[in-house]
Amino acid sequence: MSNIVLTFAGYLTVSIEPLLPVVIGDTVTLKCNFQTDGNLREIVWFRVSTQVIEGGNARQKIFTYDAMYNTSFSNMEGRHRREDLVYQSTVRLPEVQMEDDGLYECHVGIYDRRSTDKVILASASITLTVIVPPKSISVVAANSPAPFSRYEAQNFTLVCIVTGAKPAPMVYFKRDGELIDVVPTAQSFSSVEDRSKGPGLRKSRDRTQVGYWSSGGLTSRDLDDTKLQKSLSLLEQEGKLARLGQDGPETGLEQTFEFDPETTTEVIPETVVSREFPRWVQSSDPLYYFQHRQQAAGDGTMEVRAMLTWSLNPQLDNEALFSCEVNHPALSMPMQAEVTLAAPRGPKLSMSPKKARVGDTVRITVQGFQLGPSASEVFPEPIFTWTKVGGHLLDGREGHDGRELILERVPAELNGSMFRCMAQNPLGSTETHTRLMVFDNPRLKKGRERLFAIDAAASQFSLTLTSMLLLLSFTCELT
Repeated sequence: MSNIVLTFAGYLTVSIEPLLPVVIGDTVTLKCNFQTDGNLREIVWFRVSTQVIEGGNARQKIFTYDAMYNTSFSNMEGRHRREDLVYQSTVRLPEVQMEDDGLYECHVGIYDRRSTDKVILASASITLTVIVPPKSISVVAANSPAPFSRYEAQNFTLVCIVTGAKPAPMVYFKRDGELIDVVPTAQSFSSVEDRSKGPGLRKSRDRTQVGYWSSGGLTSRDLDDTKLQKSLSLLEQEGKLARLGQDGPETGLEQTFEFDPETTTEVIPETVVSREFPRWVQSSDPLYYFQHRQQAAGDGTMEVRAMLTWSLNPQLDNEALFSCEVNHPALSMPMQAEVTLAAPRGPKLSMSPKKARVGDTVRITVQGFQLGPSASEVFPEPIFTWTKVGGHLLDGREGHDGRELILERVPAELNGSMFRCMAQNPLGSTETHTRLMVFDNPRLKKGRERLFAIDAAASQFSLTLTSMLLLLSFTCELT
């Protein structure tokens, strides 16, 4: 913003050079240019506070040049020069912080040629925008931990959490390095969870959306999903796909949807009930639903939560690499967080103490998993369930949930007992067994021997006392 003052006594033009957003911690220089045919009187820089007080916003003076006394005072650096009636005043702000964000004003005064007591004023202002790169980015699974079900499809949601950014960043998802084509929605995911109750959602093919991923990327994958192919081929042979919704509840469940001829819609998976066991027919090109939420933090930054929801296909999604990426003007390259979906494989168990004795407290703990070649950790977090093969746990319960099973004061009767640990997440389940060996405890034996000795001594003393009483009674009768 610039200001021009024209008078009979002269003219004064004031302007501030444009300024791009500044990253927090950088040094910025504000430049105020002014031109006049009069004599300079003063230059004053103000920072306008966002706090509103009586009479308007509060102004903080940060630089002053007084031509009359040729002195200046400031907590900032400043300079001026005069070249053919063209002037420039600069203010340097080192290591800008969030509180430096706001409006700055440059006020210039010149002497009126007709009266040295009169000063002509003009000003210009500029807004300094301080931007902050994201502090952290993480990807978590919503509603986790969750069990695995081989009989029905499950919706799965990845949540990307980005904190500490100003302004809010742009967040998008990738699968195996390729952008995911999403269906942006501001509504709740209840429509995703039960698509049979309403019209099908449209699938956008506009690549200007948050991401893009096509099912063509799956053709290069080894579809070792023999279960899926076998299930599809078996259903085609039996002709059940063509008769869904027509042969009653024993052959299929009817689902109706509203289709838009101008959009591409997904063939919704259907539950097929056979005489052997239920089979769930999955789609190899699912719809990805995207939801974006943001809220302001107390320090002026933004927290963003981006959610990606789709119908999980364990055959295709196992060991798939999903990444959340963030673009922000304060970043020279995107910020990224990655997770690899993986079903648990064979929990590794450890027992403490390794040689349990009668009366000891035994802890059986999950130490890790037998991970695949591309997985570094099981994601999402599994559920662990402990059971005793052929009976109840020591405390009488049928099962125990958690990474650790604690058996307090194990009796000798538990020797040789088998314990089962089942780990499961939405991608699959696995079980591991361990056998508990309980050895005799010498300390308990010594304690029992002492107890037996005390009991024997007490019994002997009781017999001796009884004999003495009988003898005394007999003596009294004789006398």
